[in-house]
Amino acid sequence: MVKSVLFGIIFLFAFHLQAQSFVASVDNNKVAENERFELRFTFEGKNLNALKNFNPPTLKEFRVLSGPNQSTSMQIINGVSSSSLTLSYILMPNTTGVFTIGSASIQYEGKTYTTDQIKVTIVKGSQKPKDDSGKQISNEEIAKNLFIRATIDKNKVYLGEQVTVTYKLYTRLNIASQMSVDKLPQYQGFWAEELETARNISFSREVIDGQQYNVGLLKRAALFPNQAGKLEVTPFELTIPIQVQKKKNPNNVWDDFFGDPFGRAEIVEYQAKSNTLKVEVMPLPENNKPASFKGAVGKFDFSATLDKQKTKTNEPINLKFDISGTGNIKLLELPPFELPNGFEKYDPKVDEQINRAGKISGTKKAEYLLIPRVAGSREIPTIEFSYFDPEKRSYQTISSKSFSVSIEQGQGSANDLANQQSIEQLDSDIRFIKTKFDDVDKRSEILLFKPAFWIASVVPFLASLVLIGWKRKQDKLSGNQQLLRYSKAEKVARKRFKAAKKLLDQNNIELFYSEISQALFGYLEDKFHIPKSEFTLDRAGDELLKRNIKPELVEKMKTNAQKCEFIRFAPGTNPSQAMNQMYQSFSDVVISIERSITK
Repeated sequence: MVKSVLFGIIFLFAFHLQAQSFVASVDNNKVAENERFELRFTFEGKNLNALKNFNPPTLKEFRVLSGPNQSTSMQIINGVSSSSLTLSYILMPNTTGVFTIGSASIQYEGKTYTTDQIKVTIVKGSQKPKDDSGKQISNEEIAKNLFIRATIDKNKVYLGEQVTVTYKLYTRLNIASQMSVDKLPQYQGFWAEELETARNISFSREVIDGQQYNVGLLKRAALFPNQAGKLEVTPFELTIPIQVQKKKNPNNVWDDFFGDPFGRAEIVEYQAKSNTLKVEVMPLPENNKPASFKGAVGKFDFSATLDKQKTKTNEPINLKFDISGTGNIKLLELPPFELPNGFEKYDPKVDEQINRAGKISGTKKAEYLLIPRVAGSREIPTIEFSYFDPEKRSYQTISSKSFSVSIEQGQGSANDLANQQSIEQLDSDIRFIKTKFDDVDKRSEILLFKPAFWIASVVPFLASLVLIGWKRKQDKLSGNQQLLRYSKAEKVARKRFKAAKKLLDQNNIELFYSEISQALFGYLEDKFHIPKSEFTLDRAGDELLKRNIKPELVEKMKTNAQKCEFIRFAPGTNPSQAMNQMYQSFSDVVISIERSITK
């Protein structure tokens, strides 16, 4: 009896020791350079809820098409239950050779488990094809039952006019698991605004050529062409795992008669590719183009207001612009305006609110701080905002009223302001002139050697030089918008990163990725004088290389930007972690570029 109990205890202890395991595996150790393979990390144990801190190996020798994909299972053997968690990746080799996949680690109940390393051989060409005799469905058959269709609402537009492109998945087959992005569409010649990106696809029914399909929206984007001519939008490419029924032996007629009573299935990975889209872009007419036209295309309203028309010298007033409507809001330039002599103008505070529901619309508000320096009556002339209306095929101009400003003398003139500090210093030293000098003692000190003399003489002079230098710099910046954007690029990027951090804390995924992209792209646009409408990653990369920025930093910039787009479409199982990593990577890139430029 005692022996039996002891044996039972030893058995249970041994089983417990063996109950937890963490192993790595691949579905094929020899892979062709153009073929995919699956890497799996499987943990077996009783309490999967105790698992934490999964740390995968570096997979830099491979292209990660999908993963980590998570699946769980449970089994009961001799009345004892155990569970397993599998984290898998779909990989494609970058080059040929023999590569070692490093160890992965995971924590379970305070203990760290690691996998063994795995060697994978990558060879040239394609592996010998497997016997397809048991394959249930061919690629040709799949293509008839599953495809991606790209459509546009217009195939002939004006320069700057919105084109909406939509990608939908049509299927009559069962999709086994999460799809992976092979290649995102390229919008060469367009400024793109993402309208909608599906993370969890919701399917509806649609009949095409008498066949009923399940249809799900993949992606929708608003495109604004920035060059005339015939443009193309490249295909959207996905790898889609499909569940199909297995056959036994196709030469055995009894298989078709009896079928498979157990409904055994296999997973087939199919590469789906959308059609290429073509758009004809017409140039804007030169006839009757107003001088105030700065590229706005769509339908807009414009207003300008001045917060007060009576003021004093050196007291600020605010000139506000409000532009609203449908069109390329982000690309809108603020209308120029003239100020009468005696005014100082500061950089505007700009606020944008974009509505991405279908047609891009929204508002752009700007507030200029104006400071009158000279008393009198002044007039701010009429301000014009022009845009091209594609529906009317003509230019439209909206004019504000002119503003009359009455300026009273405030606390000092413009010259007084420049010397305000010295005036305040000297004011306390003023005395009435005396005609008798009986109470005046002769001093042996020479005024030239007194510190007060030098303070009173030199400090105002230096202050004036500083003020003059600052004023010249402001005038230079005001007259050179490119120089102004260059000097403010890093500051604007910091503000955008701050806004992105707030969205990150709110777990606002879509707006976060939009803001973080704009932080990087806006910085590059401003720093290297690239118009928004002409911005591409390749163009930005070329500009960086021209300024002797390290190629590895340029590549990091491109890789992060592309990765951001991939994540926006397929964020994976831990969007919070991905967002944190993206925030850190983007901010590091901007900091590194800024340091390299200012060396």
